[in-house]
Amino acid sequence: MPDVLLPADQLGRVHFVGIGGAGLSAIARIMAARGMPVTGSDDHDTPFLPGLRELGVPCHLEYAADHLGAADSVVVTTAAREDNPEVVEARRRGLRLLPRSAGLWSVMAGSRVVAVAGTHGKTTTTSLLTSALVAAGADPTYAVGGMLTATGRNADAGAGDLFVAEADESDGAFLVYRPYAAVVTNVAADHLDVWGTEAAYRAAFDDFAASVDPDGFLVCCIDDPGARALAESSRAAGRRVVTVGEAGDADVRATDISFVGSTSTFTVRRDGADGTTVRLRIPGRHYVVDALAALVMGLELGHDVEGLVSGLESFSGSGRRMEAKGEAGGVRVYDSYAHHPREIEADLEAARAVAGSGRLLVVFQPHLVSRTRVFGPDMGRALGAADEVVVLDVYVAREEGDPAVTRALVVDAVPLPGTHVHLPGSLDEAAEVVAGLAGPGDLVLTLGAGDVTTVGPAVLAVLGGARG
Repeated sequence: MPDVLLPADQLGRVHFVGIGGAGLSAIARIMAARGMPVTGSDDHDTPFLPGLRELGVPCHLEYAADHLGAADSVVVTTAAREDNPEVVEARRRGLRLLPRSAGLWSVMAGSRVVAVAGTHGKTTTTSLLTSALVAAGADPTYAVGGMLTATGRNADAGAGDLFVAEADESDGAFLVYRPYAAVVTNVAADHLDVWGTEAAYRAAFDDFAASVDPDGFLVCCIDDPGARALAESSRAAGRRVVTVGEAGDADVRATDISFVGSTSTFTVRRDGADGTTVRLRIPGRHYVVDALAALVMGLELGHDVEGLVSGLESFSGSGRRMEAKGEAGGVRVYDSYAHHPREIEADLEAARAVAGSGRLLVVFQPHLVSRTRVFGPDMGRALGAADEVVVLDVYVAREEGDPAVTRALVVDAVPLPGTHVHLPGSLDEAAEVVAGLAGPGDLVLTLGAGDVTTVGPAVLAVLGGARG
């Protein structure tokens, strides 16, 4: 992190190393939309790049020193290695090097920032809040860690004073934003490769809460013990906190929750009185609480309930968050980014409701060696809610492999009998296995933060070819 953070209009020409990622592509999109000169590189194409190219942003599909061109500042993904040729060249030339957090701060500067933090649910809650605010007449700038289905984009440069941002804790980025207001969905140990201990991870959320503007406020989802503890300590420190959830002592409660197919309905109860009923187009109890948090944030910001609810009810999802990929041969296929045990549990509960009388078939790819080392057995236990489980090899990503950390840590913990486990050798084989197991009425759910997302379309292709 540089000693001095500069607003975007003082960064000159900006080059992005890893521009295809969800975080950097959002920052690049906002800069480009504001007329800044932006370029970028990545080692593979991603769904975020076509939209950037439409804005005129050159996006190279390899890393090379000459891609920096006349850049003054370079924003670097956390996944970049020190020997990345563009990073090496930027250092050699003495260019301004910025981590993702500094890049996002630069485009936030001068805005009233609303940050959405938490171990899980950040992307969905940020997306729901953005949709609600737009419907209520606001024109926020937003940066989300996934595509909004309604817009096909993960960021936009609005004309209003609000900036809605997904605040990622994985590398400590959320500690520099200093928002006016914030949502905390939950606080459960994760990213221990960075934070080291659960205590340090939780302390980071304490620091985040303390960074909120003294004139602002927190919205905390107190069904989660970690977020409840944060709400209590924040109130004790004199900060304004609004609590939400199903809990009987929440300031604003979700009651009369019901699920029908892929919809979720709940009633908002505040100050002991029932209020608006909200009908979401996304399934799952955890999404109900996310939507409640978004609604309360919008209300606390001064927007009318009718507009906010309209935005929530029109929300059709965000990429890789229980995203419907299609149907073939009577088999429905969904995809989710879930990679932590609690996320897996929540999405399997939602998938069960959608599957109805059909079976639930899950393809799971453990993500990161460090996470699998700590949470592998818990992942396996959570997968026991499925009828058939296909477990892929660990997606290594930014770490070095460890022969002691394999999918066996997950597989050995899957409850048996009851759940059948399959171990394909490749993504293509996984698709073939699932297509062979699935029948009309069944639901296939692919889970993980790696390239498991390619399995769903492959399953649909096999089923479509086999059954027309």
